[in-house]
Amino acid sequence: MAMQRLTIATRGQGLYEFTDGARRFLSESSADEGVLTIFVRHTSCSLLIQENADPSVQVDLKAFFRRLVPPTTDPAMNYITHRDEGPDDMPAHIKAALLPVSLSVPFSEGRLLLGTWQGIYLFEHRDSPHRREVVLHV
Repeated sequence: MAMQRLTIATRGQGLYEFTDGARRFLSESSADEGVLTIFVRHTSCSLLIQENADPSVQVDLKAFFRRLVPPTTDPAMNYITHRDEGPDDMPAHIKAALLPVSLSVPFSEGRLLLGTWQGIYLFEHRDSPHRREVVLHV
């Protein structure tokens, strides 16, 4: 069994692809076949497997989730009580509750079995930069 912690620096809300980091870890693990478990150690971001060919997919996902869960400055969010860390904090927790914080990706012959246009992303839900820790485990 192999495990690695990967740090992903974010610059605000958006999707940050780390497929290559997962591939590197897998190639260094010497595991030939199995399942790669990916887990993010934070409550205001999430993980996604998503298209990595057309950047407009990321733009649309970010816009959709901002409309679904706007910042607490939006009048529709006046019921929110957790506001200590800014108008993006509680909405970030809600988005992370709706999206996965762990993924399982099968691999064979030491290679991830992702589809042609699939990439592995950290979806940052906060406005300010963060250093996010993702755990990779075989």
